[in-house]
Formats: sequence, C-alpha cells, structure tokens
Amino acid sequence: MSNDLGFSSIIDYTVDGPATQAELVSAFAEIQEQWVSFYPGYLSARFHVSTDGTRVYNVVQWASEADYRDFVETSDTEGRMAAIEKALAGLSGKAEPRMTGAPTYRVVREIGPRERN
Repeated sequence: MSNDLGFSSIIDYTVDGPATQAELVSAFAEIQEQWVSFYPGYLSARFHVSTDGTRVYNVVQWASEADYRDFVETSDTEGRMAAIEKALAGLSGKAEPRMTGAPTYRVVREIGPRERN
C-alpha cells in the first residue's frame, strides 16, 4: 500500500461578492478543463466558495507530487497564465489572489468515515 495520499495545489482568491464568486468558478473551471484536466495524475479540481461571498478556493488534487511536478515542467504555463489573466479581466467584479509562493500541499493524514459504535 502506498503512503502517498496525494498532492494538492490550492488557489485562493478574495472577491467582491457572490456574483463574482460564480463568474470566477465558471472561468477557472473552464481553464481546468482546457489546460489541466488531461495531464497524467490529475484527479480533480474542487471549487469552494465562502458563504459570505468573499472567497473562492480552487483545490486541485493530484495523484502524487511527481505528477504535479511533471505538469509544471511540461505544461504550457505561459498560455495557461494568459488564460487566467484574460478570465480575471473579464469578470464584472473584483478578484485578487491571496496566495504567495507555491501554494502546494502534501496530504499527510486522512480520516475517513466509519460506523458509529
């Protein structure tokens, strides 16, 4: 059994309301589909929106850190970044990234569901 529980890249934005949340999720989902989803080891992108309308998290799950690193090394980063900039410019509201550096995380522990005793 592998000890590798996966690897995540987390993208975090502040936004000016629920309408911008919805636009950002739609735009970033399209970017995931067009630029990321076909890479080996890509598992999913989950979009989380805060209930107060001010935040959007995009958690991109990879099978392993090696798969993510391969994506970083072989993907069209310039094209993807241009698509992100275009998406941000097309929003009717304001969205700003909150992350700094490389927002990547290794899963070190997971607690799954169990039956109640």
